[in-house]
Amino acid sequence: MRKKFYQNQKHNNSRKLAEFLAKDGQLLLPMLELICNTENAIDELIDITGRAAIEAVLLMSAKEVAGEKHPGKLGSEIGWHGRQSGVVALSDRKLRVEKPRLRKKGKGSGKEVEIPAYQMMLENTNLGQRMLEILMLGVSTRKYKEVVPAMAETVGVSKSQVSRKFIEASGEELKHICERDFADKDILAIYIDGIQFGQTHVIIALGVDSEGHKHILGLQEGSSENSKIVIDLLNGLVDRGIKNDRLRLFIIDGSKALRCGIDSVYGSENPVQRCRVHKIRNVLSYLPEDTRGQAESTMKAAYQLSAKEGKKKLEKLAEWLQNEHPSAAGSLLEGLDETFTINELGLPGQLRRCLGTTNVIESPNSGIRSRTRRVKKWKNSRMVVRWVAASLLDMEKNFHRIMGFKHLWILDTKLRQLNGEDLAVDKETEVA
Repeated sequence: MRKKFYQNQKHNNSRKLAEFLAKDGQLLLPMLELICNTENAIDELIDITGRAAIEAVLLMSAKEVAGEKHPGKLGSEIGWHGRQSGVVALSDRKLRVEKPRLRKKGKGSGKEVEIPAYQMMLENTNLGQRMLEILMLGVSTRKYKEVVPAMAETVGVSKSQVSRKFIEASGEELKHICERDFADKDILAIYIDGIQFGQTHVIIALGVDSEGHKHILGLQEGSSENSKIVIDLLNGLVDRGIKNDRLRLFIIDGSKALRCGIDSVYGSENPVQRCRVHKIRNVLSYLPEDTRGQAESTMKAAYQLSAKEGKKKLEKLAEWLQNEHPSAAGSLLEGLDETFTINELGLPGQLRRCLGTTNVIESPNSGIRSRTRRVKKWKNSRMVVRWVAASLLDMEKNFHRIMGFKHLWILDTKLRQLNGEDLAVDKETEVA
């Protein structure tokens, strides 16, 4: 019974959304808010957003045929006559929609009037998927004002149904949604990592605020080994409210370009934690199979010690490796201090587990690959960025707070101490 209620409720919500979208040209804003902020998985995102988009266009197409709705009256020879079910084929599924029902005046058979846009969708199964691609492309490329006219033209709906004023207004609103300002978020930690599809690299920045909530801060096409790309990404974060007026903890994979970008945009005073998973992986790659187990266990145990003791243990391990495996020893010692940054800060173990690796951002990367598994061929880098952006925004609302979030006040305190703030004054002010 509950399942049936949920299905009916979702169906009613879809109908109300479609009616609202089509009325007075209000097509884009609520629909793209769903795309940017939906809490559902990607399949349900396509189901809900696709239905709303298509039903809205069907209403617009019906309006071209029958004119505006006039309750209780027939405005022309063709009038509105309720709604009826229909099916539109997307690339890998059939989507059930509700479409307006139009009839000619009079009684008898042969009075039904088809909706032109619906007929086009039936005849061309690629149109439904194309409409969704237009939406995603508009979001990821920031060409917000081109979305509504492009969707309308796809199914033969006249541009005159969507006013220029609305296109401009909705474009600005969409820009606000997708270029979100984080000035009101106290971002304490920023993870930076990359993902690759074919020849295309995308760098992703994920932030954690003082309450432990995770936020997708931004992404940039390009390799994390390219300092210019990294600087562009970080400058974008500054423009959207994550200013360089306080210290933050950065968690990276060890790329020199990433460190260079952080120093350039946010300053070298910001503590940087090197991902321990990447470090262990790199060291083991230089070792034969029979030596890897002992080296891995030693490294993991050392990371649980104080910074001073842990570094001593790994320096001894490097001495042991130096003779037969000098490359492994060199990899182990490279950036050694930055693998113990969170230990130096005196953070509790539970919080160190989360802040010691880029796993927090690696998990969304796995989600991206899961959501893009049906893509057999990437046409170009723009397509990659579009899918990565859509997948990340889809997952964001389902993010849980990081492990050990209750101890983030300790990180905040340490960062403020490093910045030379007088915490005693703040405490007195708080008490007063």
